[in-house]
Amino acid sequence: MRRFEFAVDRRHAHAVNEVVAGRRRVRLAAVPAALLAAAATAYLVWLGHPWSYPLALACALGAVTALWVALWAPRRTGIVRLYAEGELVPAVVSLIQPRGAVLLALVNVARRDNGESRYALVTKTVRQLPGHRVAEGERVPAIAVRADRTTRSIGERWLPVDAMPIAWGTSDTAVIDRARASIAEIEWRLLADNLARAEEVQRSAAKRLLLDPGRLPEGLGA
Repeated sequence: MRRFEFAVDRRHAHAVNEVVAGRRRVRLAAVPAALLAAAATAYLVWLGHPWSYPLALACALGAVTALWVALWAPRRTGIVRLYAEGELVPAVVSLIQPRGAVLLALVNVARRDNGESRYALVTKTVRQLPGHRVAEGERVPAIAVRADRTTRSIGERWLPVDAMPIAWGTSDTAVIDRARASIAEIEWRLLADNLARAEEVQRSAAKRLLLDPGRLPEGLGA
């Protein structure tokens, strides 16, 4: 796995990183959800009907889950840890939108524990890209955020993988340039050749497009 080490600017990340903003919104929503589920649990127990106890148990589990999301989950998925543990991947601006852009990224969607690689195209809609030109073909080094970070088995062979730009973790353009240079030219060219497929990826049910290993450049095959 190709990692990229750099000093994450926490203040910058909290200001522009859309992954951080999304998780902050989830945290804020989880607090009232936990309180509501706890209140429902207490009410169902107070009713004392035979049918109310199974519902109370379900509500209690919901309250615990919401509390975990609000308090403990953010510590396990901190932004510094995501950048440190993720794989460096290439992404390019493929579509320009009125309020942002769509990135097309090349990621490995194979599970880590099966010893194979399987590459796919995924898209990422972003509102801002500090340190980059918002122009078609702009090279945006990113970190792959995988769904198997906290579990060994989710029942899928190919995993959901998201792309998080390096530019969301630092405002230092020299770091972005170094990350860009760390990615092989054949990977950038592969994305450039597939720019027109971004809309196809977005329309797909799985939000990814698996690439034929036999047609990949040498060094990227399974």
